[in-house]
Amino acid sequence: MEEYHSKKVEGFEVTTETFETPVVSNISFPLPANVMIPDATSLQCAYELFKTFKQLFSDLILSIPDIKNSQSYFQKVQFEEAFKVIEIKLGFMYDVFYTKAYYVYSGTGGLLRSISFSCTVIVLLVFMIKIDRKAYEIQDRKITYVLLSGAIILEIYSVLLLLKSDWSMLWLSKHKNVMAILLYKAISFIPLFNGNKRWSNTMGQYNLITYCLKHKAARCGAVQRFLFHYEMSEKNRHQQREGVSEDLKKLVFEQLLEKSKSASDLKACKELCGCRGDRVLRNAAKCPDCINKEKLAKQKHESVAAVEREFDHQVTENAKCIYEISEENRKMLQESVEVEFDQSILLWHIATDLCYYSDQQNSTGTNAVDNDSNCKVSKLLSDYMIYLLVMRPIMLPNGIEQIRFQDTCAEAIEFFQERKSICEEESQACIKLLEVNTEISPSIVKGDRSKSVLFDGCRLAKSLKCPEPQKKWELLCHVWVEILCFAATKCRWNHHAQQLRRGGELFTHLWLLMAHLGITEQFQISKGHARAMLVVH
Repeated sequence: MEEYHSKKVEGFEVTTETFETPVVSNISFPLPANVMIPDATSLQCAYELFKTFKQLFSDLILSIPDIKNSQSYFQKVQFEEAFKVIEIKLGFMYDVFYTKAYYVYSGTGGLLRSISFSCTVIVLLVFMIKIDRKAYEIQDRKITYVLLSGAIILEIYSVLLLLKSDWSMLWLSKHKNVMAILLYKAISFIPLFNGNKRWSNTMGQYNLITYCLKHKAARCGAVQRFLFHYEMSEKNRHQQREGVSEDLKKLVFEQLLEKSKSASDLKACKELCGCRGDRVLRNAAKCPDCINKEKLAKQKHESVAAVEREFDHQVTENAKCIYEISEENRKMLQESVEVEFDQSILLWHIATDLCYYSDQQNSTGTNAVDNDSNCKVSKLLSDYMIYLLVMRPIMLPNGIEQIRFQDTCAEAIEFFQERKSICEEESQACIKLLEVNTEISPSIVKGDRSKSVLFDGCRLAKSLKCPEPQKKWELLCHVWVEILCFAATKCRWNHHAQQLRRGGELFTHLWLLMAHLGITEQFQISKGHARAMLVVH
């Protein structure tokens, strides 16, 4: 600015021209020197990305080159490799937050641990050789031997754990010499350390209908209420854990990969992060019949609705796409993703359960429901989101989720108790819910005092029954992935970090994977490296 001002004062005519340097991926992942180490390539890539993306856990922003570098890597790998790299990175972050890894794996840390171990062994030897046995009773000597021996065993165990950690494997993968090879072979021969589980690889499950059907007064309820443990114990009593399946990882990664192609700038990223099902409904593929209708409407210069009225074609079941169902049902689908977020989760959870058990009852022969990967993933994600809403509400956007959940449960429990003899299983309960006449909006019938969405979920389920099963479960799966992605991006980094000490959450893995694919709001540099040039005339 000073140079510009001085030239103007001197009487020159000064103009400015700006030009941007193109942003290209320039990161290079070093190849491992020692390929004997398992996951050597993944460890090298994870560590290189860890050095940059650890900024996400301190509320710092990323630059466009950071995003481009990670995108170039994750868009080329398979889903197994992508999730493995994320697991390793989160393991590094856990060590940074909750251990002294940076000091332990340094030269100083190794020296201090050697001194500590040597001192303990020396003390034991001195006690065995120099101590006057007559000066102390035998019980005291035994206790001392046990304590010193236990300290040595714990030191040896901790050293073995360090040698098997990802940090040690990373170091060994960078060195190919006799010492590194012998050390790795020695570690591999220890049966205790053959498995290296980086996280629980499970996801919590919580089902509203199951909870309401099995809702019984807990034993010692009065005591628990007095100790203020009743609500927590009731929640814990009904939660379950399920393994994160390969089908789920594959479907999630494929959808995120497709989204990342649209993450071109900050505005596009904000739009992608702000979608919670509406993008899926808006971009749903059209069947050939709907495409032909559009072409015919263009030829006749009429609207698609007019052409539909002319052919009187309104599909009520086995529709090939959502554009074949009635406008009222499409409107209901759209409104379900525009309401408050916690309400949307409960609506789609109830609808998913009703569709699942309805299809399960209607399927004949081989259970087509359990063989459909989209169906299984939808059910898992549906119960997982309710688990987060009930057990981890702090990780979701602010709302009245607890009030809405309690009101919905209260209405469901009342409904099932009135039909106790015919609503003993989940499938029977869901069929009875679907039989309820919901032509009139429940809010009109009961007002807005109760925040229950039980019968609103029934209405949504009936709208979802219009498309054919394959299209329906594909739609449900995509909506649930988008809902999960929305929630993950809105969760603060410190809440993600807290889950690392609890075995990890799929939620956190998804958040970090999205950031690596460029689907994040945590970078504010909307343009590349711009340069200004003064032109003096």
